[in-house]
Amino acid sequence: MAAIYEFSDVSKSFPGAEEELVIFRHLDLAVNEGEALAVLGASGSGKSTLLHLMGALDQPTSGVIRFDGADMAAMSPDEQAAFRNRSLGFVFQFHHLLPEFTALENVTMPALIGGERFSAIEPRARAMLTRVGLADRMESKPATLSGGERQRVAIARALLLGPRVLLADEPTGNLDEHTGAQVGDLLLELNRELGMTLVIVTHNQELAARMDRGLELRAGALYEKVFA
Repeated sequence: MAAIYEFSDVSKSFPGAEEELVIFRHLDLAVNEGEALAVLGASGSGKSTLLHLMGALDQPTSGVIRFDGADMAAMSPDEQAAFRNRSLGFVFQFHHLLPEFTALENVTMPALIGGERFSAIEPRARAMLTRVGLADRMESKPATLSGGERQRVAIARALLLGPRVLLADEPTGNLDEHTGAQVGDLLLELNRELGMTLVIVTHNQELAARMDRGLELRAGALYEKVFA
């Protein structure tokens, strides 16, 4: 299976008042297209930084990150914005829904930002909300939705434009165990149905164990994670 992401000798650090803060050094990583990958690690280990690099939200200090064979650092800011809008979907621990808009309106936001008309994208948004189990909640605003329902809206929004990759940062971290398991089920179902690559950063060992592969970020290096 072809790699959609390739990290070659990637390092990331931040300048500090007294010394450089090293997040990781010399990472090599390949993520295959269609794979479901979990990245685990202690708080502050750099998991979210790794996800930000995959999402073109940050740049490595050194090394090369390729997406589908193309050097991501060679993209212009406009190309990076288009890449994030069309090729990637993002789901975070906090759903970041706009409170004044309905679930349906929230889901259409990526397409509207990309220049599409609401009337053109509405049928697809309705279909996606139906797929995530919210056919009867489309006109509801976030304040009237449960935590699990809000996260399902966020997932529908992330998948509206058919991204090749879904990047999820602690997607179940703000949910109770039962609801978190349901959201995990949904993410894996969509990974398999749509053939999209799924990369999840999580502390949830049970969720991680269900992925195709697990990696642990520890002391600035990646290690294969073996689940008992």
